[in-house]
Amino acid sequence: MDFKGKIALVTGSGRGIGKAIALHFASLGADVFVNFFRNRASAQATVDEIHALGRQAWLVKADIGKIDEIERLFDQVQALAGGLDFLICNAASGYNRPVMAQRPKGWDWTMNINARSLLFAAQRAAPLMERRGGGAIVSISSQGSTRVLPDYVVVGASKAALEAVTRYLAVELAPKKIVVNAISPGMALTEALKHFDALRQDDHLIERAASLTPAGRLVTPQDIAGVAAFLCSPEAVMICGQVIIVDGGYALPIQGVTWDWEQAKPLNHDEPQTGA
Repeated sequence: MDFKGKIALVTGSGRGIGKAIALHFASLGADVFVNFFRNRASAQATVDEIHALGRQAWLVKADIGKIDEIERLFDQVQALAGGLDFLICNAASGYNRPVMAQRPKGWDWTMNINARSLLFAAQRAAPLMERRGGGAIVSISSQGSTRVLPDYVVVGASKAALEAVTRYLAVELAPKKIVVNAISPGMALTEALKHFDALRQDDHLIERAASLTPAGRLVTPQDIAGVAAFLCSPEAVMICGQVIIVDGGYALPIQGVTWDWEQAKPLNHDEPQTGA
């Protein structure tokens, strides 16, 4: 893939999956807007790494949970670059609490950042993409949109909403030559996951998750970055409004069953009986 001459905006690109996407797009030749809200130092590090790749990068602070800051973000994109080719909606937040412990503030905060921002960012991105003959929008979802994860009700609901918005955008923007899709990663090996692992004082969480994955390892941010780039490439032009699961097969088997992946059979289930 060759993204030379292309301009990308990656929200929440100071670390983790967002940083990997920003760097991957830059390695393919794109110039990148690096967005952050709280951690300027890590976002600046992303910018520095993009510069080291020989590409241009702009550092833009914006809380995408607020409409006026989305407007300001895209005002800067328009002023500095005059157009946009790729929008990667990666920034996310949420209140992880049980159903009965959730509060309206947590609901509004999570929905605004994770789902509402996609809609209103796309409204501003689309005209900038039309100027350049089309473009692509990729949102980062979660398997919690369809599966039940511990303390994940508000984030899961916001990701389900994000996937619905993705489908509606895809249909309405397709005539403008703007391709819209989403990626649903499995458990990704990021610093945030390692931090969560430490908080739970569970030394084996990552190891257990990898053992339950047919591919034999967890998803990495680089895995997600590669799929995001493909969805922005001409080869993906006829993929419209889809949610691409990238999890190494984790969600396919019935969890709780220990599998022998070499023999492709469960280890802790009785062998099926044959005959009459």
